[in-house]
Order: sequence, then structure tokens, then C-alpha cells
Amino acid sequence: MIVADKKPIEEIIEVIKDHDKILVLGCNECVTVCEAGGKKEVEILASALRMYFLNNGKEMVIDEHTLERQCDHEYLEEVRDRIDQYDAVLSLACGVGVQFMAEKYHSTPIYPGVNTCFLGATEQRGLWTERCQACGECMLATTGGICPVSRCAKRILNGPCGGSSNGKCELGKEVDCAWHLIVERLKALGRLDDYEKVCSIKDWSTDRAGGPRKVIREDVQV
Repeated sequence: MIVADKKPIEEIIEVIKDHDKILVLGCNECVTVCEAGGKKEVEILASALRMYFLNNGKEMVIDEHTLERQCDHEYLEEVRDRIDQYDAVLSLACGVGVQFMAEKYHSTPIYPGVNTCFLGATEQRGLWTERCQACGECMLATTGGICPVSRCAKRILNGPCGGSSNGKCELGKEVDCAWHLIVERLKALGRLDDYEKVCSIKDWSTDRAGGPRKVIREDVQV
């Protein structure tokens, strides 16, 4: 899932302070799971903003709404009839949702209320960790299901590097060496011979080097 984190409220206040009517818009998908932009977070943030502006003598209308998704035209239509009522929208969706909203309603300022961080997993309540950088050329089949692109600090495709020690990255003792994890995983699978295979040069054009990417599925297009 896409993992996001709340922006400091001071940053949000600075962005919206010159407006008079704001819609705080949440998303029921990834940002709800990571507790950054779902219905609960919308209510908490809207309440905090009302209190701040009231205490500072500014009359501001701050309404709340949460969509099923902000990255889908169908669900964005839900606010079409009311979007013009607001000076701006404070979106608690990921960066994709913010941009999709801005494209759909280009005459209304759409501000981000969260920082989009990475594609990750829920380790435990309150802890999300990165697992994927969406590089466009997945190599997990040859690395035991552990991604060196997202989990190695140097994105080394044939590792480990000389900075690895006792299974930890040179960044710090709390950071696992991705290639140590890969070797141990391949051992457990009885596939350690795969480690001896040299990974070919990666086609980084499938990552960000080729510009904004698209996935086109003609078999599902209408």
C-alpha cells in the first residue's frame, strides 16, 4: 500500500490561512490503513484547525468529507456539486489523489495534508516499513522475495557492499543489510546457488528515468 504521514499542522495552517472556506477531504484507501488521512484523521484535523483559527480571531468555515478513493474519476464525481462552494480543498489522500483532484477540479486549489512516503507494509500498529519503489521491473523471483532496490540503501543489484557488517547496513545497527536478508532467505529455500548468478544491468527506463509511466491494458479498456 501507499504509506503517508501527517504534515505538521503548522505547515497546513500556513498554506490555508488566507482562505475563508475549506473542505478537508479524506480517502478511505491506503491513507486510512496507515492512519494518516481517513475519516478519523479528517475529523481530528478539521477540529484542530477550527480551534486554531477561532482562538486567533479568524472566522473560517472548515467542512469535512471522505471519499472512497481520490485516485478514481468515479469517486471524485461525488464532490462535483459542492466543490465550488470552497476556496480550497485540503486533501489527506496520497500525492496521487491530490494530483488527480487538481486535474479534475483545476479551478480550485488542492493542498496536500499528508506527506506521501513509500510503498510499504504494516509491521504492527503504528509501524509501516518500505518494501517497494515501483521500479517497473520486478526481480523478486531471483532474490528470494526481498527487494534490493527498495531495501538496500545503495540499491545494489549484486551485493552486499563492503559496508555491511554482521548482517547490518553501514547506515546503522537498526538497519538490516538487504543482501544479508536475501542470502539467508535463499539458504532457507535451498536456492543459494541463485546468489552466484550475476544480476544483469537494470533497465532504469522502467523506473523514473523514462518519465511519468503508464500501464495500458487494452483487454480491460472500454
